Amino acid sequence: MKVPQEVISANVSAALKEDLGSGDLHAVLVDSSKFSTAHVITRSQGILCGQDWVNETLRQSSEEVTSLWHVEDGASISRNDKIFTLNGPCHVLLRVERTMLNFLQLLSGTATRVHEFATFIQHTSARILDTRKTLPGLRYAQKYAVLTGGGSNHRFGLFDAFLIKENHILSAGGITTALQLARKGHPNRFLEIEVETLSELEEALQGFPDRIMLDNFSLPQLKEAIQIARDFDRVHDKHTELEASGQINLSNIVAVAETGIDCISLGTLTKDVAALDFSMRMQE
Repeated sequence: MKVPQEVISANVSAALKEDLGSGDLHAVLVDSSKFSTAHVITRSQGILCGQDWVNETLRQSSEEVTSLWHVEDGASISRNDKIFTLNGPCHVLLRVERTMLNFLQLLSGTATRVHEFATFIQHTSARILDTRKTLPGLRYAQKYAVLTGGGSNHRFGLFDAFLIKENHILSAGGITTALQLARKGHPNRFLEIEVETLSELEEALQGFPDRIMLDNFSLPQLKEAIQIARDFDRVHDKHTELEASGQINLSNIVAVAETGIDCISLGTLTKDVAALDFSMRMQE
């Protein structure tokens, strides 16, 4: 996924405005003509992500700053690795430090968490999917980080694909009606529906959705659900994707993936992120 430049620009503009307000008080401490070199290093092990947001922060801040990247997005990084080097007006480097590192730590933390889950199940055919449980205003950024870490993107929002959930089903008047209304209203959109029981699964299959989310199914229920769906698919010469969701973590994701499920969605990828630790070191 290529994140639109206007999105990155807006992310950075909002972050700089939030941090700088009416201006950096600390500018009085440094001669505006002084140039410096700074190295950004990592204090953590993980997957690097956020290069475009760092570059845009620099672009919006000064034409006099140059950067040299030593590693690229998606690379594995270790403690004390040098990530990139900057040269430019000292007061500008100090001004942009926090904004740059905030993007880097969040997106690298997201990519690293995804990579951990993806590595656990790499011996299976299951795909790791993100959700809409992202930081407000940073969905593009976090979904890009999910891809960087080795995961896959679910729908982006409410506009690009259906995911008919419990409250939609209740409001529409049932699973069958909800699927019919969705197909009639937007026949060319990807259609997914959530079910909570095996009987709901059987009803949903009759509506021929593209994917069915199995919400909070136990392992035995998942295995039975997969068998029901595959038997249905053989009769109708199709493949209905099945997605496992709910209460899945590192302790049970291997068992879930080994059931033969097509994909596993995890809100934790983007909402329970532990930021990677980066530091900028000014040189004399």
